Amino acid sequence: MTSSLRRVALMGAVAATSLMLAGCMTETTYRPATGSGFSREGYSDRQIEANRFQVTFSGNTMTARDTVERYLLFRAAELTEQQGYDYFVMADRDTDKKTRTYVNDFGGPYGGGLWGPRWRYYGRGFGWRSWDPFWGDPFFDRNIDVNTVEKYEATAEIVMGKGPKPAGNVRAFDAKSVIANIGPTIVMPK
Repeated sequence: MTSSLRRVALMGAVAATSLMLAGCMTETTYRPATGSGFSREGYSDRQIEANRFQVTFSGNTMTARDTVERYLLFRAAELTEQQGYDYFVMADRDTDKKTRTYVNDFGGPYGGGLWGPRWRYYGRGFGWRSWDPFWGDPFFDRNIDVNTVEKYEATAEIVMGKGPKPAGNVRAFDAKSVIANIGPTIVMPK
């Protein structure tokens, strides 16, 4: 197979893989948390006192801030009912935006027959290219591919109570009402 045919075959395989991965990327569904660090997705909760919990929902890079905050509110209401309470008060609430930047690097040195300091890099508009010290500057086109991804994580500290929610407290939510109103918009895993 000639090098141009190999290149076309490789480009076809890369395009097919990219399309397949893009089709798989969807926003985070409502489920218990999996992963850790930047790859953490889903809800988690921690009991602080008998009627006080810290609730967190982390989305992936495809999940909008509004969705993350809505899922957090739904989880707080669901947890309140699971614990046998009627309402909850948000004592504290915060949404954090996490950002990561990735740069298509050179892939490291490799050998091919004779060893030498050579790198492969992706030049926007040119595809994969090679560089070695005998053939000039690898950055002559300055088209290094930089990708920045964002994801949101919402956290709240809630205090649960029994009976009707306190009148006039804008931080108090009736758990049954929240579940009834927000529940139809929640995407559960298949």
